[in-house]
Amino acid sequence: MDVSIVIPLYNESESLEELNEWINRSFIDHSFSFEIIYIDDGSNDKSWKIIEKIAKRNNNVKGISFNKNYGKSQALRVGFIECKGKYVATLDADLQDSPEEIPVMIDKLINNEFDMISGWKKKRYDSYFFKKIPSLFFNIVARFFSGIKLNDFNCGIKVYKIEVIKSINLYADMHRFIPILAKNEGFKKIGEHVVKHQPRKYGVSKFGNERFVRGFLDIITLWFTNKFGRRPMHFFGLIGSIMIVIGILFTIYLGYNKLFIDTSSRMITTRPEFYVALTTMILGAQFFIAGFIAELILKFNLNKDKYSIKNKTF
Repeated sequence: MDVSIVIPLYNESESLEELNEWINRSFIDHSFSFEIIYIDDGSNDKSWKIIEKIAKRNNNVKGISFNKNYGKSQALRVGFIECKGKYVATLDADLQDSPEEIPVMIDKLINNEFDMISGWKKKRYDSYFFKKIPSLFFNIVARFFSGIKLNDFNCGIKVYKIEVIKSINLYADMHRFIPILAKNEGFKKIGEHVVKHQPRKYGVSKFGNERFVRGFLDIITLWFTNKFGRRPMHFFGLIGSIMIVIGILFTIYLGYNKLFIDTSSRMITTRPEFYVALTTMILGAQFFIAGFIAELILKFNLNKDKYSIKNKTF
């Protein structure tokens, strides 16, 4: 198997038949063997019934259905687990990205020895104020934190070497940052390819504008976990130790001042400075304990799947 195409979807029944035909046409003039993996993320329309029909007609089509809506990251995760191809492509099911780009991007990946290539919707058929401007700002922040020179981190169409998707762990809404996750795992050869973007033909977008706010917070989380995720004591322990030392030194100063400099002054325990020092030491101890607990959680954490599969067509 050369290529696995992973397609997460939610309530896209109107577009599935057309999408499947479009993918098949896109590979006619290419020698790649391919499979298509549809992941129905808890749709409440006829999406799963259509996937079952498509899978019965096509031996290279697989379908997976979730019990409920778990989100795009979990859908991609289970799709990546099922991949058998040497190269993996991701594609949204809304017909806004062209499957014809996939063989071209794979050839580019092979010829340039990239680890992955991300699509770039340079010309977008989306709302200027609610999609284009927030997306532009989001990508600027992502470039700043990651150092990866991409223009469209969240583009649905991407291609990878199989080694890349088998090494990354998707959770929460981290599908937006797959290039960053790949880089953190040592896959630094990341390319970009301008792709065609079509207006939405059926239905409406399943993502609200709040995803951009969550995205900014996720970027900070990703930066923090990459830097300190494997050694949380280096962060919490360092801050805690500094605060404890500051509190102790402040307390020593207050005691020295009372015993040897201003012996007639009021008792140390009646001075607000004493409680500042005491609070600093307590907070420092809490930071230190938090780091220790984080180390224990990291050591004994089990990587539990955050989804439940209802049906498969294979």
